[in-house]
Amino acid sequence: MFRRAFWFTTGAAAGVWATTKVQRKIRSLTPDALALRAADKAVEGGNRLREFALDVRAGMVQRESELKDALGLSAGEAERFRELPAAQPASVAPQRGKSLPRQQRRKRQLGGALRPQAGRNPQAPPRDPDGLDHQDQPPTPNHPNDRNEDH
Repeated sequence: MFRRAFWFTTGAAAGVWATTKVQRKIRSLTPDALALRAADKAVEGGNRLREFALDVRAGMVQRESELKDALGLSAGEAERFRELPAAQPASVAPQRGKSLPRQQRRKRQLGGALRPQAGRNPQAPPRDPDGLDHQDQPPTPNHPNDRNEDH
């Protein structure tokens, strides 16, 4: 009798333990739980990356001071060479010898806004660069893609 009661209690306890374990695993795999875990991992990774960057920066400062001491540079001398010249803004006119695209040259010639060409629809596709309208010309008879098979 005691033997049956022991095994019954052991089986019930194992069933409760397994059910609890499965329920926890199911809850941890819900989309909300996965999103929360991913966000936590991202924050941890960001913190580790920030600490790494601070360590690298501290090492750079230390190495820079070692190099200054080894080269005999004073702080004022080293700072003088550290500054770079300012970059030119993009709105500055291009230097001579550099060509502008055709639209920008035309805009500059017209003095500002681009005006449509006379007798041309402004929404129409641009013309060919050589200025020829190839629609007026008949197709070349010996073109490799010409499939005139009437002969």
